[in-house]
Amino acid sequence: MNAPADAAHRPPVLLTRPVHEAGAWLAALLAHGWPAESLPLLAIAPPRDSATLEALATWRRDWLDCDAVMFVSGAAVAHFLSGAIWPAAGEDLRPQLWAPGPGTAQRLASSLQAAGWQGRIQAPAADAGQFDSEALWAVVAAQVRPGWRILWVRGAGDDRAAPSPGAWAGQGRDWLMRQCQQAGAQVEACVAYERGAPAWTPAQQARAQAAQTDGSLWLFSSSQGVAQLDRLVPGADWSRARAVATHPRIAAAARAAGFGHVVEARPAPPDVTRALESVSRLP
Repeated sequence: MNAPADAAHRPPVLLTRPVHEAGAWLAALLAHGWPAESLPLLAIAPPRDSATLEALATWRRDWLDCDAVMFVSGAAVAHFLSGAIWPAAGEDLRPQLWAPGPGTAQRLASSLQAAGWQGRIQAPAADAGQFDSEALWAVVAAQVRPGWRILWVRGAGDDRAAPSPGAWAGQGRDWLMRQCQQAGAQVEACVAYERGAPAWTPAQQARAQAAQTDGSLWLFSSSQGVAQLDRLVPGADWSRARAVATHPRIAAAARAAGFGHVVEARPAPPDVTRALESVSRLP
């Protein structure tokens, strides 16, 4: 794709996704003529707590007994399936595989292909108004039955105590879990990874400090990432900063953090680039 003629005059875009998720987005933004750079607000790592690791090992063995497995993110897919037990030759892959958006669904499809399996991936349509729990429920609601066993594969923040096996509250998917429970399903969960603050270099720290006033555009994909800014850039004044957020809840977190201009967009490159055009024109 040829970059637009005015690309040289566009402000830089700070992509805040974790490093392992940034590559495809950087390429897409650059292809659309945006001078994007990675400034991750979250770091992803395997769990450290022994009880969490033990529960994860158990679920990697027993997940095939579930009726559905919900992967909350691409990181959940990567960190869970990397050590999962797959069906024996000739057996079917029993559980449905749920994904809240196309990025997670693509990661699932790639993992299945690499393992030599086909699976029933359930995710919002590409033209859905938003990619989130509410959109996914519209897809799976009619399929959930009383007695179903559903596993939630998620991450944990570094500011919380390690959850007990089966604990799942407080990670942003509570509404969808309640819908499943009200439909008669048994919902259980395991932590496959941890989210925490990244170890920034002095250059990254200086870049973030400058972005308070230099006209850079922030691209937020996680409310937890927005929250990390308080730790990474303490005392910052974001009132003159501009941002695009890929969900209303993330936009609300950015406004609460003090960002002066926030525009919402679906987490798809065409939508994000239109939002960047819009917010870049704001004073």
